[in-house]
Amino acid sequence: MKTNQHIMFISHGGGPMPLLGEPDYQEMVSTLKTLAHKVGKPSAILVISAHWEALLPTVTCKPQPDLIYDYGGFSKEAYQIKYQSLGELKLAKAVYNAMLHQGFKASKDQQRGFDHGVFVPLKIMYPDADIPCVQLSLMQNLDPEQHINMGQCLRDVAWDNLLIIGSGFSFHNLPAFFTPSGEATTKNQAFEHWLTETITASQMPEQNRKQQLINWQNAPYARYCHPREEHLLPLHVCYGAAGKPSDEHYQLKIMNKLCSMFLWQVK
Repeated sequence: MKTNQHIMFISHGGGPMPLLGEPDYQEMVSTLKTLAHKVGKPSAILVISAHWEALLPTVTCKPQPDLIYDYGGFSKEAYQIKYQSLGELKLAKAVYNAMLHQGFKASKDQQRGFDHGVFVPLKIMYPDADIPCVQLSLMQNLDPEQHINMGQCLRDVAWDNLLIIGSGFSFHNLPAFFTPSGEATTKNQAFEHWLTETITASQMPEQNRKQQLINWQNAPYARYCHPREEHLLPLHVCYGAAGKPSDEHYQLKIMNKLCSMFLWQVK
């Protein structure tokens, strides 16, 4: 029996920069802390990060995961970050079995640690690293419908007070972050408006919402905002797990670009 689960999609920023005191990330850090306060302390965390793609949906099964510093060109401090959260093998098994039960082929990884899409936001939200955590990969095919279906599988995970985090970025055109206001801002805002309406509209039939997310490339300036969709697809997994409009929407700016975070409560 599961009760009091929360699901959130977060925009996790660029590499380790949110942990390095960068001024452009103050609003992001504040929003993540607000989200952590809102949901309280979960019993375990499942993270779907944009920075892990595998052939099959794959779960981490390492009792004490190390950190993967999957970024480059930063100061020495960025490679000394620690986050010594434990894994949770029972949760990993439950996620794996849920995938199999719904017809997915799935896999376990007993070696992989946590990439920065996991440890950077978690260090902000839960700095004591005292909550066990499991990571679930994206699929290399980047198929939006299959990622929604992955999320639907997670509804079968019977785990009380579980927090599911989709860690991506609602805007992820890297060159555009360094483009002055103007056309880039207009395109960014148009896509964010579409995304917000799609995820939050309470009167929208769920089948319509699902189809809009499957066909996300038809949204205004979709491919400008996401030249490659790996940072958007954690949102598809979150929506699949929730199956309803988000309960709360947080809009903020990171590096002068509009982005979103969404929160669902599932009872």
